[in-house]
Amino acid sequence: GMTIEDGYRVSRAWVALQLAQGRQVIGHKIGLTSRAMQQASQIDEPDYGTLLDNMLYTCTPGKVLDIAYTDFVVPRVEVELAFVLKKDLQGPNVTVDEVLAATEYVTPAIEIIDSRIEQFDRHTKVMRKVFDTISDNAANAGIVVGAEKVDPLTTNLPWCGAILKLNGVVEETGLAAGVQGHPAVGIAWLANKLAPWGEHLKAGQIVLAGSFTKPVPAKVGDVFDADYGPLGRLQFKFN
Repeated sequence: GMTIEDGYRVSRAWVALQLAQGRQVIGHKIGLTSRAMQQASQIDEPDYGTLLDNMLYTCTPGKVLDIAYTDFVVPRVEVELAFVLKKDLQGPNVTVDEVLAATEYVTPAIEIIDSRIEQFDRHTKVMRKVFDTISDNAANAGIVVGAEKVDPLTTNLPWCGAILKLNGVVEETGLAAGVQGHPAVGIAWLANKLAPWGEHLKAGQIVLAGSFTKPVPAKVGDVFDADYGPLGRLQFKFN
């Protein structure tokens, strides 16, 4: 049968195809960071995927960004923080303190997750497993940024929170502490996970730390407003 390692091999092969077509790696995402999501996937650690240059959407403060729904299959929206690195992070022994010291800034980020794999196999009716999701680039499809940039050493990151409205109605709220107690925990985990593959996190890369809300399904015409309080807002609409 297929293993989690096989899933990562498939995702790396897909990334290699994308790079051959001219895409560029801009960073990484960490998924399944909450206990609830891990239990639902029957695993005991997060997963990760690759961010490419064509997945980046940048908001202008005070404006609603238009995003083409046709770029996605079944998009869902997650509320996160992103770390932008100023130094490389090389595992296998990276700590949270080292992550904070290597981070240029932290900024609000919405992850658009998607699935290119049906939830149930048409023939066997078997539900997709975590290694299917991993091979599908850990369900990663887009990242929305454009709000404030804060210093991780002077900001109480676990207490950074957000209110997510869908079409004017509060849909989800959360604190970054929901991501394994501190959003930098996942970044250290990822740096250490990449080491056996001969890979590392690089200066300039964006790393999505993981969602502190449940994923919210998006339809054509939906307007999302993620209000991070002092860290600003991300507003966008699927057209």
